[in-house]
Amino acid sequence: MTISKKGSRKIIVGQEPFRWVITPSARGIITLTVQHDEVKGQLLRVDIESDINEFWVEFPNVESLNNKIVMPAEIALIISEAIIQGWKPREKGALLSFKHSENKLLSLK
Repeated sequence: MTISKKGSRKIIVGQEPFRWVITPSARGIITLTVQHDEVKGQLLRVDIESDINEFWVEFPNVESLNNKIVMPAEIALIISEAIIQGWKPREKGALLSFKHSENKLLSLK
């Protein structure tokens, strides 16, 4: 699977170009998917705890929701940490999955 240029965003991390997209997943989870932009190597998938997709469903009772918004700077940190933890974006390989919780990247092996 590759990430389409349409609907995704580009980010440069350590002089390497990546494409990323965030999609809704299970309730209370959004999923970040990242791939190197030049080489179609190993995909990175990160589950992030956020109720942002529930906002309009629950409105106006949104005080208890975790309305986490993921910013590009945080995406760059996640990519850097995933590389440290063994993600090889330039090599073919099985999807690598993590969970992002409390600013930590936890492997979902």
